Amino acid sequence: MSRRWTPAPALQASLAVHAAAALGALAAPAAWPWALGAVAANHALLTAAGLLPRSALLGPNLTRLPAAAAARGEIALTIDDGPDPELTPRVLDLLDATGAKASFFCIGWRARANPALCREIVVRGHRVENHGDSHSWAFSAFGPRRMKADIAAAQASLADITGAAPRFFRPTAGLRNPFLDPVLAALDLKLAAWTRRGYDTREGRPAVVLGRLTRGLAGGDILLLHDGHAARTPAGEPVILAVLPTLLRTLAEQGLRPVTLAAVA
Repeated sequence: MSRRWTPAPALQASLAVHAAAALGALAAPAAWPWALGAVAANHALLTAAGLLPRSALLGPNLTRLPAAAAARGEIALTIDDGPDPELTPRVLDLLDATGAKASFFCIGWRARANPALCREIVVRGHRVENHGDSHSWAFSAFGPRRMKADIAAAQASLADITGAAPRFFRPTAGLRNPFLDPVLAALDLKLAAWTRRGYDTREGRPAVVLGRLTRGLAGGDILLLHDGHAARTPAGEPVILAVLPTLLRTLAEQGLRPVTLAAVA
């Protein structure tokens, strides 16, 4: 199943720049350095947009929940890089204790290695979403064929394991290139980024991570945490386990309710 792809305005402008540069170079060959410069500047802009995880220049990008969800005081907890056989069950227990729901962006090969754990996420009322098959740090440099193969492999595995096809995709570290939007359209997936993140894969101080997640916290926010590749506190505890109880308590005190992305977006 796929959906119709419409190029984002920035991509339409990019195509126009390339066409104008080609026609200009043909009409006035001496002006080719200017044409080449325009194309190079355009590529630099597109590259920069791909390196900004919350940018919508390359296509639709969910960084906040819809206005109606925000008005209801709903927020989304999104948890990346699992499933992790050590951490994910403990994260699920913490969520269960408060009735919070979360969206787990799972890596395809990790899901195949831990299928029962992936199913447990869904049984407990959460959602499994697509975080790519390889979680390659070179993902943003993939061509369209390799990019589609990677995402489709994870999509097939996650749907087969859980019985529910993911609706959202998040690339490694949120980095991407102009090929991603048409690939997601072909696979009927939506790109999901975040409103705020704690950088909990490299910051082990719980207070710092918590501050980044809660500073300015409001309905409609999408928060990013990690149950895979989690940093450790000075005491050796995975930082997500140190942060999550206080975060969930803070949400309750502010009247904010964690829901899955699929429930509202």
